[in-house]
Amino acid sequence: MGFFNIFSRRKEPVELFYDTDVHCHILPGVDHGAQDLSQSIDLLSREFDMGIRRVVCTSHVTEGSFENTRESLMAAYELLCAEVKRQQLPLELYVSAEYRVDDYFVREYKAGHLLPMPGNWLLIENSFQQELMELDDLIFDLQVNGYNLIMAHPERYPYYASRHERYESLHNAGVKFQVNLLSFAGYFGGNARDAAMWLVKNGLVDMLGSDMHYAGHAEVIAEYLTTKEWRRLAAELEPHIINDTIIPT
Repeated sequence: MGFFNIFSRRKEPVELFYDTDVHCHILPGVDHGAQDLSQSIDLLSREFDMGIRRVVCTSHVTEGSFENTRESLMAAYELLCAEVKRQQLPLELYVSAEYRVDDYFVREYKAGHLLPMPGNWLLIENSFQQELMELDDLIFDLQVNGYNLIMAHPERYPYYASRHERYESLHNAGVKFQVNLLSFAGYFGGNARDAAMWLVKNGLVDMLGSDMHYAGHAEVIAEYLTTKEWRRLAAELEPHIINDTIIPT
């Protein structure tokens, strides 16, 4: 499949105002995102259509389901980089992970096995059932050891819905918030969408991410980018979004 065919098949896509995706599941075969190189390349082409030129691959690292290691992620990343180079696709790829803050994460952290983004940024994810009791202590320890923390999709944790002050305390502690474009589009339901809008209104959105796992996600996002609501939100968000500044050039 050649460059022209991959990057020219969709007409007049609407582009994002930033060019770095800091959260997606595009590495082949390591979680429930892309399952093979063909799917990975298709998702990358959809990222390109939306104006993305730099992609940080952040596959799941989760106890009991996706216990990925530096080695497993790097192996998949090297395969994908080789294919991107072979097809001469105009994209920069980086590799990190979306780390669930669980016992497996703590073990990997203590063993020195984490795989941060350039700039020592680390994307962390809460459980969807409840917040880790020791979260504040863990955040402090990670920061003391030089990690810059990003919380993945804080709008999706239902236990924050009636505890907006918790958003503020985490953000004030130096944790950056990455909101999913899919949440604005209503993909995760009304509660997540409402929380995302609240975060925008209160100036707590630092980064945006696709959280793209498969082509259907890309289609939802692409459709949402054509709406008047997104144009209004984009104008409000653009001065505050730091996606393009976190990776040193």
